[in-house]
Amino acid sequence: MFHVVLVEPEIPPNTGNIGRLCLAAGARLHLVGPLGFSLDDRAVKRAGLDYWADVDVRQWDSLADLQADAGDSARFFFLTTKTERAYWSADFRDGDYLVFGSETRGLPESLLAANAESCLTIPQQSEKVRSLNLATAVGIVLYEAVRQGS
Repeated sequence: MFHVVLVEPEIPPNTGNIGRLCLAAGARLHLVGPLGFSLDDRAVKRAGLDYWADVDVRQWDSLADLQADAGDSARFFFLTTKTERAYWSADFRDGDYLVFGSETRGLPESLLAANAESCLTIPQQSEKVRSLNLATAVGIVLYEAVRQGS
């Protein structure tokens, strides 16, 4: 099972769509707070459709709490626009954690600097686009991990 980690997500429909995506891919969704919305928000449930109740979702107060629970052997990959290493160059394995930042801020610079060897990006052809939609980015990377794992 792969793990999708959203650090401080802000937009309920993105989280709902990502929850549905995780269910389809057999992945667990981890939400690291604070969240920019309530999980009871109608927009989360609307985007997750009637699947939301079946999503394997866990909530965490901090990324450090999640990492401690995952154990020392867990592998975390941090998705960012601030690296040159393409996501497809990673050798994904079952049990890996794919970590994505909030829609407006991404992941903290200090976290990226401390984990530079584990940072990945989705290359973009146009410099006019700052980043992809969070749900789109998760779908791209998660399904590459699933492809490699099958």
